[in-house]
Amino acid sequence: MPAPESAIALVVAAHPDDGDFGAAGYCMILAEQGWDVHFLICTNGAKGTADRTMSRERLIAIRRDEQREACRRMGARGVHFLDNEDGELAYDRRLLDQIVRHIRKVRPHTVLTHDTDQIVRNSFINHSDHRVTGAATLDAVYPTARDHLNFPEQLEQGLEPHKVREILLWSSNHPNFEVDIGDVVERKILALSAHVSQVGGDEDFAIFARDRWKADDGRYLERFRRIELAF
Repeated sequence: MPAPESAIALVVAAHPDDGDFGAAGYCMILAEQGWDVHFLICTNGAKGTADRTMSRERLIAIRRDEQREACRRMGARGVHFLDNEDGELAYDRRLLDQIVRHIRKVRPHTVLTHDTDQIVRNSFINHSDHRVTGAATLDAVYPTARDHLNFPEQLEQGLEPHKVREILLWSSNHPNFEVDIGDVVERKILALSAHVSQVGGDEDFAIFARDRWKADDGRYLERFRRIELAF
């Protein structure tokens, strides 16, 4: 367990609701243990609706409000939104700058984000925005955020280099760390249900959600690929 002053976690997600699906249970557990949990959403959430009457501007506003409410239900400290276009996220220097800047600002011990594999468990295709977010976040953690020669203009703004000590990747083909979320699974479902534009009033959503995180032995688990950075 890190020292109290470094008990900070940062969730870096491509879209609103991604971090909730991937890690809401563990985020709730950390918050209950006194951690400060922060969310960074890399796209504007302008896609993801079957409603032909929905404008992109309205959807962006709705999805931001939904993520704020989900974070409130999780006990997260705060959420920050970037304005990169949903569905068109590109790994470039601007995105790396944005993520490094947030790491240096929040100074997390643990970063949680998407795995970068394109095919996950031979059951679904990992969205390109997810893969880009994961790759840029990994590079932001190491080596970029820790080296003062990267983005030196950030130092002039008071953002010092920072060493993240742990990375957790959700939707991984190679999980090596699992968290029993049985005590908070209903709260995780409640947090996800804040994303009304995505899950709507689907009465089957809670059943689907419980099945998704239920292991063969009956426990409810979130699984991650965990990387500890020793230096």
